[in-house]
Amino acid sequence: MNNVVAAAIAFVGTHFILSHPLRSPLVRATGEKGFLGIYSLVAFVTLGWLVIAYRAAPAAAPLWPVGDTLWAIGTVLMLVGAILFMGSLIRNPAMPEVKTDTVPEARGVFAITRHPMMWGFALWAVVHILVFPDPSNIVLATAIIVLALLGAHLQDRKKERLRPDFWREWERRTSYWPFAAVASGRARIGKIGMHALAGGFVVWLAATWAHMPLAGWPAGIWHWIA
Repeated sequence: MNNVVAAAIAFVGTHFILSHPLRSPLVRATGEKGFLGIYSLVAFVTLGWLVIAYRAAPAAAPLWPVGDTLWAIGTVLMLVGAILFMGSLIRNPAMPEVKTDTVPEARGVFAITRHPMMWGFALWAVVHILVFPDPSNIVLATAIIVLALLGAHLQDRKKERLRPDFWREWERRTSYWPFAAVASGRARIGKIGMHALAGGFVVWLAATWAHMPLAGWPAGIWHWIA
């Protein structure tokens, strides 16, 4: 268990340290490609350590009982997370290839949060804590939550430096916290989009089904019908 905690701290900590305070000096010293090589190597090593430690951790008794109510909540949250993730892949101003100077209206999943991908990952991790309350799994899932949500916050700070006018206006139209911009009247959800709804549904079905061959137990709706 201690090895899982140490590996999780190393994986998350090195990600943030290399992505933010050390990025500029390392790029100056080694160039962009050199930095990417260092970053990839450290990420690969620490992620490998985390995976090995997690698999080697002894099985423990669940910290709470998991019944159909938690499974139902988790199944719905997993679908929401999949929709947020798929919706984030189209017209996402945070993507490096999006170079437009025109700040878009906050629509669909971006009306919900300007970081739908990160919140999708966080919801995925929360669901795994709810339905699999093993101590090692909680450590792993918590690391993913911190990586996603703190990473989203730090991404805002980085984008403010790189594209100050664009990103501050985008922040004004959207919200970090889900539904905060909608509640304040700054955004309107409108149509989510079929790429998010249909794509999210397919990803949700496939990902939950994949638990059977990969993990040996059914997840999502397969918990009831498999």
